[in-house]
Amino acid sequence: MVKVWMIPIKKPEEIEIIKEGSKITAFILKRVLEKAKPGVRGVELENLAESLLEKFKVKASFKTVKDYPFALCLSLNEEVVHGLPSKRRFKEGDLLSIDFGVLYKGFHSDMARTLWVRNQKPKERFLRVGQEALKKAIGQARVGNRVGHISQAIQKTVEGAGFSPVKALTGHGVGKKLHEDPQIFCFLQGRIEDTPLLKEGMVLAIEVMYAQGKGGVRVKKNGWTVVTKDNSLSGHFEDTVVVTKKGPIALTR
Repeated sequence: MVKVWMIPIKKPEEIEIIKEGSKITAFILKRVLEKAKPGVRGVELENLAESLLEKFKVKASFKTVKDYPFALCLSLNEEVVHGLPSKRRFKEGDLLSIDFGVLYKGFHSDMARTLWVRNQKPKERFLRVGQEALKKAIGQARVGNRVGHISQAIQKTVEGAGFSPVKALTGHGVGKKLHEDPQIFCFLQGRIEDTPLLKEGMVLAIEVMYAQGKGGVRVKKNGWTVVTKDNSLSGHFEDTVVVTKKGPIALTR
């Protein structure tokens, strides 16, 4: 039996809306990243994001998720995704991942970046690998390719550098809903030809989630935060990407 995926195709005018929303998302996240310094609390970044959302008169995508009360996900060190903003002060050398999305005129955009709190050059290779994996994954988001090409690019880049993709979490389609089909794994699951075909007008939230250790994860008692089982450091890079005839366009760049 052939599986059928219900992947929405966006109209040109809808893509323009997502493009504008993505610009706002990228601007706000850039401002938040600039404030992530030693001694700053997570709630201060949350408050900054909230004030900028109000300024642009847009809504936080993550607040549309049932029972999630924040605009940001702030994940520290061994936390992979869905870390909660808190009063804990960032320390020099913390590894911080910030995930953020905007709901603009009925359409979502989604992106994530990871940084060292106060740059530590000896560890920069880990982040460069995540950035390169995302770049290569986006490059595979072409008409006629399949979702498996994206997953394969992530896996090859991450594993080729000696790290592990997180296999329990996925990227996703994005549009009127924050999470739409298809799921986009960080590794090739099965055969490429069995994964969804990419078509013009698809909008994808391509995510690279990876760890310095084995990549296995568990959920903390708060019910949200996903951490590595071996407490190894984890990174997260994500962009909202549209598939076009001329090739992929990362809207949140």
